[in-house]
Amino acid sequence: MRSLRKTVLLALVASVVLVLAVLHSWPTRVYSTVDVRYRPGPGAERLLEERLPEPDPSASTIPYHVRESVARLLARNGCVCEGESRGVNLPFAQLLFPRVSAHPLHTAFQASQLHEMKRRRAKEYQSFQMRSQTPADLLVVAEANSPLQYPTQGVEVRPLKTILIPGLALKELPRGVHTEFQQFERYSCGFYSQDLQAFQGDVPNQRHPNRVPSLRPLGGFHPEHLNFSASLGTFNVAAEVEGVKVRGDGEMHMTLSSSLLPSLNRQLQFITYTNTLFHPSTAETVQLETEGHQALFTIKIRHGVTPKLYNTGSDADKEYNISALVTIATKTFLRYDKLQDLIDSIRRYYPTVTIVIADDSEHPKTVSGPYIEHYIMPFGKGWFAGRNLAVSQVTTKYVLWVDDDFIFTASTKLEKLVDVLEKTTLDLVGGAVREATGYTATYRQTISIEAGEEDGDCLHMRRGFHHIIQGFPHCVITDGVINFFLARTDKVQQVGFDPRLARVAHLEFFIDGLGSLHVGSCDDVIVNHATKIKLPWGQSESDKTYAKFRYPPASSDATHTKNGLLYFKNRFQCLTHN
Repeated sequence: MRSLRKTVLLALVASVVLVLAVLHSWPTRVYSTVDVRYRPGPGAERLLEERLPEPDPSASTIPYHVRESVARLLARNGCVCEGESRGVNLPFAQLLFPRVSAHPLHTAFQASQLHEMKRRRAKEYQSFQMRSQTPADLLVVAEANSPLQYPTQGVEVRPLKTILIPGLALKELPRGVHTEFQQFERYSCGFYSQDLQAFQGDVPNQRHPNRVPSLRPLGGFHPEHLNFSASLGTFNVAAEVEGVKVRGDGEMHMTLSSSLLPSLNRQLQFITYTNTLFHPSTAETVQLETEGHQALFTIKIRHGVTPKLYNTGSDADKEYNISALVTIATKTFLRYDKLQDLIDSIRRYYPTVTIVIADDSEHPKTVSGPYIEHYIMPFGKGWFAGRNLAVSQVTTKYVLWVDDDFIFTASTKLEKLVDVLEKTTLDLVGGAVREATGYTATYRQTISIEAGEEDGDCLHMRRGFHHIIQGFPHCVITDGVINFFLARTDKVQQVGFDPRLARVAHLEFFIDGLGSLHVGSCDDVIVNHATKIKLPWGQSESDKTYAKFRYPPASSDATHTKNGLLYFKNRFQCLTHN
């Protein structure tokens, strides 16, 4: 009886702890819903430039009040590698109140190596910046009240090709009525009468009926020259306008001159730019100048994006042809019994979907059958190397990644994941994995990078997501998902998997893809996870060998390799996560 009471008491305590853990992990934040569905046709968007004028000295004495709720959202000049204090050490404390930990990544190297590693990393980072940054990344502000009109965004030219530069114009600066009338009197003799005949359609000024201000020789603005300068190409005119003098056409520096503002503006509609220095992806900085005024704008020089289209042979308005749209990829190592269970479960629901298997077992066994591709790798080549091999052989629009110990069920509806990718701008969408205990996990992670100084940036990972997806109430926007996801094949191949991460890795793929992968997660597409519980006396030699590779100690070379890559390759000084 006493033993029974003790058992019941322990069960009650465990239940209370589990309920508290669930309540604590239950999202309390109110998430917004966003629309990431495709829209018909290109949307016209106007981009606003942040203005950075020279500060007015007289404004320095004006008091101001900082709005902390906004100011704390701004980027700081450096990041600090700080976690949360450990607090009271109680049972289940980490489960109930997960603590944010901080991991300085330079500890992956010995003290004698660190100085040289920093020097090499700084050199590589400088080279990376030179390769990846162009003048288009520089901030250009169009000063207010400038007479120069020019494009600030969206001008592109193919390498060694020619375009018309859109949006060029010269505006007349406003002046006082008295000054304008004096200028009219000054120029009204002789020259003005010729202009009046050339522009009879102009409407006289109502206040001064005898004046036609637009016909004055540029009125309150008297530029003698309008200059264009470039460094990667030349200027020319596609048509000539009478009354406009062009010098330097076909050269990197060209000058327009005219005494008539309408004629000059007409000529500006025919200015061309020709790229003369081949570079597949860079930008030209064009300088536009007149007396007392100067403007800079960029022209992007790059090839158009070559489409990579997939003939799926299906009609999205009807029913998705999963076999034509999706290839299932997995990586196996020693666990042929679990791999066969996975294949059998897939065939129960998707009998003709191609399965690609990468295998780095020491003594590989034959895995064959309809729609199965089995690729043998060198022994122990590694987890991410196997992912690269498997994904490289996918020819369908989408690739579904699964572990070799997953099991498909009636809840593993790939059509739902395909529907999300077909109807939204997402590149990758994860599902959920149900453990043998009945617990279902999505492993949603938000990832952000805080800019640092010379020691590197800080990488922050937190459990959670950003938004709920409109039209898909079971799906959210996030940055990292569980090891069961459907993705656009070309995007996964573009990001790739670092083959140096042999056995312990997953989120590193999403870290490398941050900024290029648009990631979602849906909790209503579920795959089962085969049980990992196996008594010691029931383990085979294959199980023991697998565990040795799969679960290395925290102090092993695998952990140092991971931290070292984050430190050097990604230029992080610190990783924080909960």
